[in-house]
Amino acid sequence: MEICGLVTEKNEPVPLKSISVEVLVQDHVSTVSSTLQYVNEEERPLEALFVFPLPADAAVCHFSAKIGEKEIVAEVQDRESARDQYDDAVSSGQQAFLLEESAESPDVFRLSVGCLSAGQNAAVTIIYVTELSVQDDHSLHFCLPAVLNPRYTPAGSAAGIVSEISSGAVPYTLTLGVHVSSPKPISKLESNCTLGPLVFLRSDHTQATVNLSPGHRFDKDFELFVYYQDTHQPSAVVEAGVTTAPPGSLMRDPVVMISLYPEFPEEVMKSLATRGEFVFVIDRSGSMDCVMHEGEGAQMRIESAKDTLLLLLKSLPMGCYFNIYGFGSDFESFFPKSVEYNQDTVDQALKRVKEMQADMGGTEILQPLKHIYSQPCYPDHPRQLFIFTDGEVSNTKEVLDLVKSHAHSHRCFSFGIGEGASAALITGMAREGSGHAQFITDSDRMQPKVMQSLRFALQPAVLNISVDWTLPDGVTVDTLSPPFSVLFQGQRALIYAQLKGESSGVSEGTVTVKYSLKDQPGTNQLHFRLKPTEETGLSIHRLAARTLIRSLEQEERSGPADAEGIRSRMVELSVQSGVSSVHTAFIAVNKDSRQTVKGPLLQRRVPTYDSYFNACCLMDTSETCMAYCMMESCEMVSKGLCYLYRLNLNADKDLLGPRRTLFFSWFLSRRRPAAGIWTKHWLMCLGRRRMS
Repeated sequence: MEICGLVTEKNEPVPLKSISVEVLVQDHVSTVSSTLQYVNEEERPLEALFVFPLPADAAVCHFSAKIGEKEIVAEVQDRESARDQYDDAVSSGQQAFLLEESAESPDVFRLSVGCLSAGQNAAVTIIYVTELSVQDDHSLHFCLPAVLNPRYTPAGSAAGIVSEISSGAVPYTLTLGVHVSSPKPISKLESNCTLGPLVFLRSDHTQATVNLSPGHRFDKDFELFVYYQDTHQPSAVVEAGVTTAPPGSLMRDPVVMISLYPEFPEEVMKSLATRGEFVFVIDRSGSMDCVMHEGEGAQMRIESAKDTLLLLLKSLPMGCYFNIYGFGSDFESFFPKSVEYNQDTVDQALKRVKEMQADMGGTEILQPLKHIYSQPCYPDHPRQLFIFTDGEVSNTKEVLDLVKSHAHSHRCFSFGIGEGASAALITGMAREGSGHAQFITDSDRMQPKVMQSLRFALQPAVLNISVDWTLPDGVTVDTLSPPFSVLFQGQRALIYAQLKGESSGVSEGTVTVKYSLKDQPGTNQLHFRLKPTEETGLSIHRLAARTLIRSLEQEERSGPADAEGIRSRMVELSVQSGVSSVHTAFIAVNKDSRQTVKGPLLQRRVPTYDSYFNACCLMDTSETCMAYCMMESCEMVSKGLCYLYRLNLNADKDLLGPRRTLFFSWFLSRRRPAAGIWTKHWLMCLGRRRMS
């Protein structure tokens, strides 16, 4: 199978050559600096596009490009303004770089590298900050995503995220170094990839470094597990602001990040819930027939999902209720409604689970969710929804909004099956459904992860959660994190807050989380120093800004009357903090470089890895390309139409069909000043084929 997308005349992808990553882990936070090395091996200038994944909760805070000895640092601007600048720069022969977040899913970014001269090198650096998630074995988990699965676009939807798929090894390598620093001693580091020796930099084991072994092909996610002593101790980090920032702004004032680990009364935890309605929703789309990861003995995704489900089914308490749904382009359930858990119903379910196949087409997750939410709940049996999917959908935000709108009636526990599952979808469903997310990428860690989620589901719901602050006179606080909707025994809860004013001498504050559990009041409390922690950079401020930006995005999608005001606040916060958002983009233009552009630029799409590219990933190629064409930037529209033209030449039927006129009319109506190059390119392609 040839590589999907535009390639060189020799059928080779260009021009990404290498990725170099430096990871700084400071306690529970990581700062990641990735440098991507591009080389234009063509005889003419080109534009390259690279669609790639980042962690769903990452705060992208820096973007720069080095061309020769000249470095250009990008600015965060309003998205439309940044796109216009990029189009104008490329059309006038200037080098330009544009980094933007996908409108459909916050874990996908698109990097446009514009107008590289023949033979020229460009090193692009992206820096982001993210929290490390806590695992069931108390380790902290860092993941550098490599795989971006093709995102399925539901029928009738104009949205779409296009990723390039390689049928073989990616043409670039990964080098990676990790530096770990923590007030707690470091016990060990583990990874799913081969690491070099761990080197401790201090005798108390609070600092260490490790490198990825040389020659690693970036063909799967890189995962790192950091083990500290006493990981589950509550902590607080206070970070000083920037004195040059506007007074009263988030970046000017100190910001505190509180990490709490709720501990519930022992007598309550001994009486874990034995009731509940457990609804299991299994992705049976064609992509679930791909393998979990690259490596020997890798399971098919559907088999891993079945194993996970079988383990859960055998562990449910007697007397509860349950049902199982399979979904793809359509959905079906084992029983018309949830049934009581007994030997007979379990035996029926176990038999049918073993017979399940990935044979239901696309990934239409909205319809089964809507059906489940329409079913009445059983009194005294709280509904617990377990969703298993490889996360290949393009309407992520629509799914999350649906889960959130029914959060009052259930809790959602999500499982990402296989490498490349959308972290935005998996973690988002759990967050909006007051549950917990897990990622199953191999069989080694499956059982403890599954049992942890089940333990959480069996815990009684924590209600009436509130956060109270006790601070010295002269100091006030603005809580930036959304209100807690869920607390689990021993699971970390993070709070970001902006501290305003100055104390008259008292140097301590207190945060108290109050809640009720089985009609019993409970509290968790932490005392912390107000003095800023040294050497944190601005990582806490940027994570706080990202948290606030995500809250504003959700508020905007709910359709308030002041949508424009929310958008303006989001853009202002994004620009001030330097953190990307759905309404902003990073733009860098090398104004010193200007060359005459003769004819169209060559376009090249850099593939992300998926060695499992087969028929299941091409179920609806034409619809995916149609969706691609509806993306907003004009050069992307032209690229999509040219790609459709290439498909037509190799197809038995006309994939464009009667939609050609519609696309062309729409394209011209949205054309930007720089669209001339792309229009000419598209017309040149179409001119080689008679239009009916």
